[in-house]
Amino acid sequence: MKRKNSVYIATSLDGYIADKNGGISWLDSIKIPDDEDMGYVKFTEGIDALVMGRTTFETVLGFDVDWPYQKPVFVLSTTLNEIPDSHKGKAHLAKGTLSEVLGQIHKKGYLRLYIDGGKTIQNFFKEDLIDEMIITAFPIVLGGGSPLFSETPKELAFELVESKVYFNQLVQHHYIRNRNTRTTK
Repeated sequence: MKRKNSVYIATSLDGYIADKNGGISWLDSIKIPDDEDMGYVKFTEGIDALVMGRTTFETVLGFDVDWPYQKPVFVLSTTLNEIPDSHKGKAHLAKGTLSEVLGQIHKKGYLRLYIDGGKTIQNFFKEDLIDEMIITAFPIVLGGGSPLFSETPKELAFELVESKVYFNQLVQHHYIRNRNTRTTK
């Protein structure tokens, strides 16, 4: 089985994944019927585990819902010393460089990973470790906040696989990394 790191995320039109206060309530600006998952279930069926940063983990812990993940979750953190007792066995602390962490996760047999969280995604991009992205754009300009993308050491070429429009409002693009394209940097 091939290793693959994938992103499934929503952004504002101006490319932010959270507002200036770290909030994501703008995701509720479009009413999405409970029976519509916009491909999320199919996406998660194709992954073995999740890798997220501490901030994203703490955000999920703050939701007033049961633990939403059925697959193992690995939390990257330099400041967290342990997973809270309430989530031991559901989430696992991962420390080290990205290549060290990926090596540990791959040794456990988890090869297809869902990468989540702004800084975590940015760090994976910086090391050219993202193979697939599904990005859903919401029709809102936040004017600042947490960006999905940051500077990378080189250009990264992606190929558009598919675009879909949901509820005549949301545009979802599915990209795969094109490693055969020469870049100018």
